[in-house]
Amino acid sequence: MAASKTIEVPHLGGIKVGYALSGDRYDASKPTCVLINSMCTTVSLYREQFNDPNLTNALNLLAIEPLGHGATSSVSEQFTYWDSAIMALQVMDKLGIQKAFALGTSQGGWIIVRMALLAPDRILGLLPLGTSMDSESPESRAKGCWDPAPIIKPFIEKWTSATPTPDFVIDDVWQGMVASLGFSGAVSAETVEFWKATVRDVYKGDEGRKKVRMAAINLLERDGLLLRLGDIKCPVYWLQVRKSFLYHSIRKLVANNEQGTEDAPYGLTYPPEQIKLFTSSKETKFITVQGGAHYLNATSPKEVADALLEMVTNRHEEVDLGGQNNAEPIIDRGLFISIEGGEYYVRIHTYNLDVRAEIPVWDMKWNSGGVIILTYLDK
Repeated sequence: MAASKTIEVPHLGGIKVGYALSGDRYDASKPTCVLINSMCTTVSLYREQFNDPNLTNALNLLAIEPLGHGATSSVSEQFTYWDSAIMALQVMDKLGIQKAFALGTSQGGWIIVRMALLAPDRILGLLPLGTSMDSESPESRAKGCWDPAPIIKPFIEKWTSATPTPDFVIDDVWQGMVASLGFSGAVSAETVEFWKATVRDVYKGDEGRKKVRMAAINLLERDGLLLRLGDIKCPVYWLQVRKSFLYHSIRKLVANNEQGTEDAPYGLTYPPEQIKLFTSSKETKFITVQGGAHYLNATSPKEVADALLEMVTNRHEEVDLGGQNNAEPIIDRGLFISIEGGEYYVRIHTYNLDVRAEIPVWDMKWNSGGVIILTYLDK
């Protein structure tokens, strides 16, 4: 379902933002990852991540519902993906989070890239999942990506009304598209029904009609980011599904349409070309995930968790990941670890944020019999 918590930010004259935070509080001793959900889903898309102790023990997880989604509502009926990116950064401000990694599924992928473009000093790394950085362009279609316009435009036209629609109920076909296309038969029937019920609950009445209409317009009319990708400085780990049943699901649910590929909407031809455009990034990886579906974090949670934890472990900056307002320095909490040594000797350092320097804190020695001697260096 939609987020049960909201927070207000000033963008667009005022936005009430639906969000979920692991542990229900921000822990400044841990790094943070912002999670942005896919089209017509909610923070519930990240249930697998919130239920993974390997992630929640290592990170604050902050899931944010973009404009047009979940419990998020705004004074303005008009918005773009840039507005959702600004909004997400303002949510970080409100919660006292200065810096974060960012993970986004499908449309969430191009929202998090916008966040990094707008605030390059605040986004530590990007994990786009099952996405594309282009608009829905002719070049995109020529390289095997889907053509959503014939599918989605009729819905937009149907949802356009000059008068209020208090009795609006979203139709079964759209429910089926959201529930089935993103998961491609890789989840249980119970999960599919959960998402159908969620779509019905979020997109009802006049406000629901306006939200889903603008969300769909955003998808079709968004601007591409290809010429901006070279401005991204942080690491980028891009995950894309290798094979899914999306194409067959589209044909079954919508029309006997021969466009598309057997992969996710954006396939495996164009995205590998796009990641090469992150020419200023400190590190890029393109990771293909066998099986699963378009909403990779839900259908391949282990692979996504592994990539996220790898990025956090291999982060390229030793900076304060904590809150604002003169938060206490993080000392000897294991956030910044480097190791030096040879075959039989290791010295472990921690990064002392108070003096901005690495300080040796443990000596670890072991003999040929494998006995480890661990000595704390009282500094």
